[in-house]
Amino acid sequence: MTGERGRVALPDRTVTSRLIVVARAQRATDYDAVLDVLVDAGIRSVELTLTTPGTFGHLPRLLERFGDAIDLGVGTVTNSDDLARAIDAGADYIVTPITSTAFVTQAKDAGVPIVPGGLTPTELFASWSAGASAVKIFPAGQVGPSYLKDLRGPFPDLVAVPSGGVGLAGAEAWLRSGAVAVSVGGPLLGDAFNGGDLQALRERAAAFVEVCARSAE
Repeated sequence: MTGERGRVALPDRTVTSRLIVVARAQRATDYDAVLDVLVDAGIRSVELTLTTPGTFGHLPRLLERFGDAIDLGVGTVTNSDDLARAIDAGADYIVTPITSTAFVTQAKDAGVPIVPGGLTPTELFASWSAGASAVKIFPAGQVGPSYLKDLRGPFPDLVAVPSGGVGLAGAEAWLRSGAVAVSVGGPLLGDAFNGGDLQALRERAAAFVEVCARSAE
C-alpha cells in the first residue's frame, strides 16, 4: 500500500505487534530453531541481518516455513546491490542502519517498505521526506524515549522505530512516546544463538509481546 510521497506502508503484522526482533546469528541455519520459538511466543516480525553469513541463501526456506506466521525483513543493508537482492528474494521489508535517500527511492520503486536509520533530526527528516515507510532511530540507547517526543515537535507525522539498546522497560517507554514499533535484539534474544536455553528465550519473547500489546491499549 502506498500513500503520501509514494510511501509504502509497513507490513500489517509488524505494525499490529509493534515489535521487531533483530536476529543476528553465527550462520543462517541457526535461524530455524530460534524462529520456531519466537513464533510460538507470539513474535510476528523478525529482521534477518546481513551480518549473518548465508542469509540470502537461506531466506527462501525461511519464507516458505515461516512466511504465513511472521513478517521477515532483511536488515543491515548497506549497498544498493544487497538492497536489490533483498527485494528480489521476497523480503517483507528492508532495514538499513544508514541514511540514504537513494535506498528509499529504490525500495519505493519496488513497492517494498524500507526503514532507514539515523540519529540526528537532519538524517531522520531526510529519509522521512524522501518517502521512507518509517525511520529507525539508531542507536536509540544513546538518546531515550523523550527524544522522540522532541522530534515530534517539528516533525509531527514522523513514524519512528527505535533500535539499539532497547530493553523491556525501554520498549514500553518508547511505545508510549509514540514509536510505531520497537526493534529489539540482545535484550530479547540473549544467548539463544549461542546454545542458550530456548525455554528462557520463549519467556523473554513472551514478556516483550505482552509489554508491546499493553502499550497499544
